[in-house]
Amino acid sequence: MTALFTRVKFAFWTWFTILFSSRIPAEVVAALGPRPTAPATAAAAPAPPPERPVAIEPTAIAMLALLQRDGRLIDFLMEDIAPYADTQVGAAVREVHAGCRKALLEHVTLTPLLDAEEGGRVTVDASTDAARVKVIGNVSAAPPFNGVVRHRGWLAARVDVPPLTPSGRSVVAPAEVEVS
Repeated sequence: MTALFTRVKFAFWTWFTILFSSRIPAEVVAALGPRPTAPATAAAAPAPPPERPVAIEPTAIAMLALLQRDGRLIDFLMEDIAPYADTQVGAAVREVHAGCRKALLEHVTLTPLLDAEEGGRVTVDASTDAARVKVIGNVSAAPPFNGVVRHRGWLAARVDVPPLTPSGRSVVAPAEVEVS
């Protein structure tokens, strides 16, 4: 029982020390003793399994390409914005928002999943599709649930993106080279 209590104490102590100090307590390391080393003749670790090819959904890539083309969304998301002032980020966000919104409105028709406004009350019955409505909060009983709409959700009623060229099926944005 003492060994179990000691291990539990070390676990909590180590966890909190790592959390707040980014280190393992020296006392714990000393108490656990040196770690055994692998013998020199040990077999090499097995090779990791080969990567599976990623199944690329052409419509998703085409939509990303449109958001990049019209709003430079990918450029914005891949940029480290930490060094910039909030006013600079805010100005950039306005441009990205306007371009992405334009592309979205042009190529996708979105409709709210719920008719009720956010803040309004609704009842979610047992036949409601869980993919359409996510019940959050104090969920302890069985449906029906009565609650407040926190987000109306979105349904893509129409998606009309131009097809990608066969050679560019995974290209979100081509590289650009300026010739002088």
